[in-house]
Amino acid sequence: MRVVLRAEVKGVGKPGDVKDVADGYAINYLLPRRLAVEATTGALRVIEQEKGAAKAKAERDRAELSALAKRIEGLELTFSLKAGTQGKVFGSVTNRDLAQALSARGIAIDRGKIHLADPLRTLGTHRVEVRLLPDLRAELRVEIQAAR
Repeated sequence: MRVVLRAEVKGVGKPGDVKDVADGYAINYLLPRRLAVEATTGALRVIEQEKGAAKAKAERDRAELSALAKRIEGLELTFSLKAGTQGKVFGSVTNRDLAQALSARGIAIDRGKIHLADPLRTLGTHRVEVRLLPDLRAELRVEIQAAR
């Protein structure tokens, strides 16, 4: 039976794929769980429309994220922390702190997109990578100063 997958099915395919599967598998598993629909001409037409809408949305999102990356590239965040004589700070700056500072400047971003190997614990200027998409990255400058 030819079906159009509505969700990812391990070993079968991804959403939108048209696959030939055993009749029993389709009737007893895929169709009742709404993981797939029968591949009629109407269903195929609907899937093509959904794919077109998803592609347009992905392009809009990418354009918005590119503009956001340009805004992030021009920013420098400054943090004041207590520091010892050797330049080590008491405390640290984490990706959560960076996300809060960005949201205070009107840039809402998930802290998981801010990649730090370790929290920032030294005075000076640091460069932090923000991965908005797997192939779209921005570099944020972070200045840590000693609090007076």
